[in-house]
Amino acid sequence: MCTLALYLRVFPEFPVVVAANRDEYLTRPAAPPVLLCERPRVVGGKDLKAGGTWLAINEYGIIAGLLNRRSDTLPDPERRSRGLLCLDALRHRSVDEALRFVVAQDPERYNPFNLLLASRQEAAVAHNRQGRIDATMLAPGTHLLTNLDVDDFECPRISRSFDRFAALAAQPRAADNPIQMRQRLAALLSDHSTQLDPRTGRPNSLCLHMGDYGTRESSLIFLSANGRIEHYFAPGPPCTSVYVPAPVPVEK
Repeated sequence: MCTLALYLRVFPEFPVVVAANRDEYLTRPAAPPVLLCERPRVVGGKDLKAGGTWLAINEYGIIAGLLNRRSDTLPDPERRSRGLLCLDALRHRSVDEALRFVVAQDPERYNPFNLLLASRQEAAVAHNRQGRIDATMLAPGTHLLTNLDVDDFECPRISRSFDRFAALAAQPRAADNPIQMRQRLAALLSDHSTQLDPRTGRPNSLCLHMGDYGTRESSLIFLSANGRIEHYFAPGPPCTSVYVPAPVPVEK
């Protein structure tokens, strides 16, 4: 299970802030953020097995973040990669265009997913659930997304950590010190507090270590009000890895 936090129009200087941990099998090959597409320019992490992405940004200032969705059935390996759909969505110029494209897809072509789409103006989550793809528009504020619905407090990760992320949003001038803000977000993503999910019996810390499975990478993305994009990537779990500047699709 991955964890993605979104601050939408909370901080005056940064209308969008994304902080995300990617949980995956450690043996699945992946590359750190690279140029994924030339037209339009898209930068993000690359899944070297299926060719898609789990988190990326395009030159129009659209962020797409993909999270696998919990399902009662095992994923079908014959279905198209969800990461490729994430990349397809970033070929569009706005959240509205990308969302209409995703919702129009055949839900049977993909295993269940949650797909965040965010820009400086708006944000939404497309859900492939119960045999259909629908969308939830997000109001300005703090949002958390895992493998259930957005801001779903039945998810142990969300119920435990939402107030911690929201506490940062309660300080709108927190972004005035970017270095300190990155440190605070990294600390939140590094949390090892374990709360068992009663439905699965699995631990649900935000920074997960489970032998051959766990938090593989972590990312921080800031879309500034003046059009600048800041992108930071930790090539391992945030509890032990250092965030370094990562490529962006456009320089400003």
